[in-house]
Amino acid sequence: MKTNKTLLSAAVAFGLLSTSTVTQAAGFQLAEYSATGLGRAYAGEAAMADNAGAQWRNPAMLTYLEGTQVSVGAIYVDPNIDLNGTSTSMLGTKTSSSSSDFAHSAVIPNFYISHKYNDKFALGFAAGTNYGMETDLGTDFGGANHGNEASVISMELNLNAAYQVLDNVSVGGGIRYVMAEGSFGAVSTENSLVQVPAGTALKYMEGDDTAWGWQVGTAWQINDDHRVGFTYKSEVDLTLEGYAKGLGFNQADPNAHKSGSMDLALPATAEIASFHQITEKVAIHASINWTDWSSFEKLVADFPGESSVEIKQENWEDNYRFAIGTTYQMTQKLALRSGIAYDTSAVSDEHRTATIPETDRTWLSVGAGYQWSEQLSLDAGFTYILAKDASMVENDATSAPFGGKFEGEVTGSIWLIGVQANYRF
Repeated sequence: MKTNKTLLSAAVAFGLLSTSTVTQAAGFQLAEYSATGLGRAYAGEAAMADNAGAQWRNPAMLTYLEGTQVSVGAIYVDPNIDLNGTSTSMLGTKTSSSSSDFAHSAVIPNFYISHKYNDKFALGFAAGTNYGMETDLGTDFGGANHGNEASVISMELNLNAAYQVLDNVSVGGGIRYVMAEGSFGAVSTENSLVQVPAGTALKYMEGDDTAWGWQVGTAWQINDDHRVGFTYKSEVDLTLEGYAKGLGFNQADPNAHKSGSMDLALPATAEIASFHQITEKVAIHASINWTDWSSFEKLVADFPGESSVEIKQENWEDNYRFAIGTTYQMTQKLALRSGIAYDTSAVSDEHRTATIPETDRTWLSVGAGYQWSEQLSLDAGFTYILAKDASMVENDATSAPFGGKFEGEVTGSIWLIGVQANYRF
């Protein structure tokens, strides 16, 4: 089993081979499937057909891609996330605590192939990720008794197909193979009422699993200038099998490894999007996304022949994303893109945690596409994400004796820059 000790709640790690990064959409969901869409804040993606990457958001868009196409790219993420607060022991002792820049910079790669078999039928293959995150607040963090590290790492392979059922209607679907691993950790702090050294493992668990999912989509070409798309991705249920350690699992020897598993559901998502060619040079596109984050209620450790042990209460809520963007065809070869999006938080102030400092986000994006030759096109995108300042209070009864209550505020922003190369045979 591969070991990665960092978050199951608020930053990201992913790799076509092995790469880590910070999550940009709600919870530990990733929006960054291509640099092409990045330049328009991923507005209208389920109705866009720029290149082979279109199948990731809506497999029905494969029918709009001529010939055989290949798209490959990467997005560099530079997060600046800080957490400041106060830890209050059960005896009333207050200690200032902070963690700066605890989400690390990283690269998110992608790879897509599409093939138009005939006038109505098309196939596609995609490699990327929809979910991932990583945070490490350190063992000296004042709220470490409630959680100081967590991670979700996933890679996804899709096989997709699409068929044009009517002159103006296409449908598509695909099979998703998901490989994932995750971890969560908490340690005692200096304010611990229980006589254990600071940094003693309280609850740490990691595991990995593979699972199958599916996706479906449809596109309606209203006329030459207007198109609507809809897509749905299924929930993927994982049982992360591995080991646990810590006082919460073994008081006699907190460092001993104990075989166990942890269930994790990657939630279902849906998107409705539209594309509108307003003039010969100007197009606008918009979308609304929904994610079923209410399925993420808590983390529980399961052990063969023993009672389960709760690791962490989460109590998340469904979230929505609203985006609008524009494309301006400046010249025959050069297209300029821009977009703005608002991503609502998947957790309320009451349930926000330090390991998942989830909050509302506003995206401001610009990008460009250049037709280098008849076969080759290049895209670049740039985004600045403003994260809303958000407060949190953690005072779980089972964790408080090992460090007290933590109250704090998370602040931050994120820079993203991506490039994409597309080739048509």
